[in-house]
Amino acid sequence: MSAFKRVQQWATFARTWHVFDCKWQDPYDSAQVIKKYLMGLHKPIYHPTNDCGDVVVCINSRDIALRGDEWRKRAYFHHTGYPGGASWTLAWELHNKDPTMIIRKAIYRSMKGNLQRRHTMERLFIFPGEDVPQDIMQNVTNQIRQLRLVPTRLDHIPEEEVQKYPKVMDYPQDYVLK
Repeated sequence: MSAFKRVQQWATFARTWHVFDCKWQDPYDSAQVIKKYLMGLHKPIYHPTNDCGDVVVCINSRDIALRGDEWRKRAYFHHTGYPGGASWTLAWELHNKDPTMIIRKAIYRSMKGNLQRRHTMERLFIFPGEDVPQDIMQNVTNQIRQLRLVPTRLDHIPEEEVQKYPKVMDYPQDYVLK
C-alpha cells in the first residue's frame, strides 16, 4: 500500500472533532444534525454496525431556544429506580438545574433505535458557556453550521452605527415623553 493510500485510509477512519454553537438553536432540530456527526451518518463508510462516528463539542447550551411556550409546557420524565421514584420536571426547571440536560436528552432521544447510543453519547461534550477546556478545543478541526441565524441584540450595536442608521421620522421639538 502506498503512503498516500495509507494516509487516505487513516483520514477516512479517523475521528474528527466538531464544534456546534447551541446559541438560539432549537435543541430538537439541532439534535438531528448532531446525531449525524456522532453516528457517522455523514461519512461514505457508514454502516449501522460500524462505529465510525465523530466527536461533537456543543457550546452555549445555556442559551438554547424552545418554540412557543414549550418552556412552561414541556415536561421531562425521570425515574430513580426506587418505588415511587418517578418524577416529571418542567423544561425551565430542568434548564435552571442543569443547562446541558435538555440538549443531552434531545440528542439521546434522536438516536432512538441505535443499539450503541449509550456508547455514542460518550463522544458528546456539552458546555453551558463558551469556556471550554483548552485540551478539548485543541482537538476541534471542524464547525457544524447553525440552523438558525443568531440575531444581533440592540445593546451590542455600536452607538456610531445607530446614529448612521436613517430615521423614519423626527419628533417635534415640543414633544414630551411620558
